[in-house]
Amino acid sequence: MSANESTATNVSDAVADRATVRAWLDRVPQHLVVTPADEAADRAAIKQLLKQHNAVLVAHYYTSPALQSLAEETGGLVADSLEMARFGAQSAASTLVVAGVRFMGETAKILSPEKTVLMPTLEATCSLDIGCPADQFSAFCQQHPDHEVVVYANTSVAVKALSDWVVTSAIAVDVVEHVLSQGKQVIWAPDKHLGRYIQRKLGCDDILLWDGACIVHEEFKVKALQDMMHLYPEAAVLAHPESPYGVLELADVVGSTTQIIKAAQARSESSFIVATDHGIFYKLQQQAPDKIFYMAPTSGEGATCRSCANCPWMGMNTLSNLRATLEQHNNRIEVDAEQGRLALIPLQRMLEFRSQR
Repeated sequence: MSANESTATNVSDAVADRATVRAWLDRVPQHLVVTPADEAADRAAIKQLLKQHNAVLVAHYYTSPALQSLAEETGGLVADSLEMARFGAQSAASTLVVAGVRFMGETAKILSPEKTVLMPTLEATCSLDIGCPADQFSAFCQQHPDHEVVVYANTSVAVKALSDWVVTSAIAVDVVEHVLSQGKQVIWAPDKHLGRYIQRKLGCDDILLWDGACIVHEEFKVKALQDMMHLYPEAAVLAHPESPYGVLELADVVGSTTQIIKAAQARSESSFIVATDHGIFYKLQQQAPDKIFYMAPTSGEGATCRSCANCPWMGMNTLSNLRATLEQHNNRIEVDAEQGRLALIPLQRMLEFRSQR
């Protein structure tokens, strides 16, 4: 067993186990079927309320097509978490409405502390965030004070405040390579699959990995993907690096949500098997309408499938609760001032790094 594997095992004992994540999932409400008339009424009301509150809607690629299209129609943005926050900071709007999960709202607030940040629901979270409690992560970092701490954007503001770098999947490899080139050792958190991808890309096993995983991407399985590849041999495979490494080894392209969309546009293949959240299909079909997209299979089928490549927390964002939030002006994101100040440092470092690339 390598030193890294030993450390990962010890970390696993410290973090919230999968039962904690499942307990959160049990709290996710089941939404009623929305009629076309209800949807039309909600959309009309939301458009008026956005203008009334000088607000802009930013939606993640993994939210529903209804929210993504509404963001586009009202002058907002559909993007990954970092671009959502950057767009909000640059917008003239005084209120940012973030359709996504809680860490995205927090990131927007950190970059725009003077603005009001609202979310359709404050219950929408992320298994990576849940699985990396700030107190336990702080204790782990204190055991390795000589390591540079690099954390994924999918973390709480408290965890970001403990870090030296915050990264997105698009630049994770580049940032870790930069840190290693300076002769420093690295702690990576929280996604172990993305961490292992970084290790293999850089040929460096000496990176301490926190034991976290995305409940959606972790469901993709090698055998099931191989079966689909035999069924559609002409299709290229596009995979997000939060997927298990065996899945990534089968992929033609491994990349962030934005990189997956760009690859679908640029590559010559006419069809693709996509291993990431199904919400991205709205943008894929919009940007590459002449191509065919298949959702990569997960471990379950039909009614027995828990994830079905759809984040349950992203699904908590609906037109109806977005409308209610704007009407009541509630579900505000608040960030502790000191934690926000500390978290802004690694976020700004990431933005500066990206601008130099």
